[in-house]
Amino acid sequence: MESRQSEGSTEGEEVRKEGHPASEAKVHFKVTRFIMEAGVKLGMQSIPIATSCIIYHKFFCETKLDAYDPYLIAMSAIYLAGKMEEQHLRTRDIINVSHRYLNPKSEPLELDSWLWELRDSIVQCELLMLRVLHFWFSFQHPHKYLLHYLISLKNWMNSHSWERTPLSLAAWALLRDSYHRSLCLQYPAQHIAVVVLYLALQCYGVEVPANSEAEKPWWQIYTMDTEIP
Repeated sequence: MESRQSEGSTEGEEVRKEGHPASEAKVHFKVTRFIMEAGVKLGMQSIPIATSCIIYHKFFCETKLDAYDPYLIAMSAIYLAGKMEEQHLRTRDIINVSHRYLNPKSEPLELDSWLWELRDSIVQCELLMLRVLHFWFSFQHPHKYLLHYLISLKNWMNSHSWERTPLSLAAWALLRDSYHRSLCLQYPAQHIAVVVLYLALQCYGVEVPANSEAEKPWWQIYTMDTEIP
């Protein structure tokens, strides 16, 4: 979207300037933030948004950042994730929301040849992503594990301690933020869920009842092979 987004936005220029690994991580952080915010504006649910982020990270694990426009890849990832998770989105809606996000002061896009060219670019990019990822789209998200762990821990803990601290909100927020990086591709879903819950408890200084007297820490009840220092 560079040709029509140069005014009022420096996102494209920043992406072009980034080169070393630390800078690439910064770009991926910005683009996945774009995926999350655009997904919310498009009315996407949590799982399709997470799937979009995984597709994006997986694609750039297989390719180089400077070979493709990351925002076009992100838009195509949103479109593809909507199909996968049965929350179909119109390409025109994705384009309009993305344009408004990247160019907040610009006028709405007109229904002209350029918009149709961009629509075709997303469709063609979707086919490219399918080939690059070898049609591998079997993702296991931590969401269902975290939900199970939260319900179990709520029944385990003192009701007053649970109600006075927003542990659930913190855990879900930490899980969402984990998709800014490629952790979802590096660790099993259940391990991510346990670590997210552990961090939420640490943030509020909440102790799990009888954990100090137990033979093994509470998190190993959920995942036996998880080690937390």
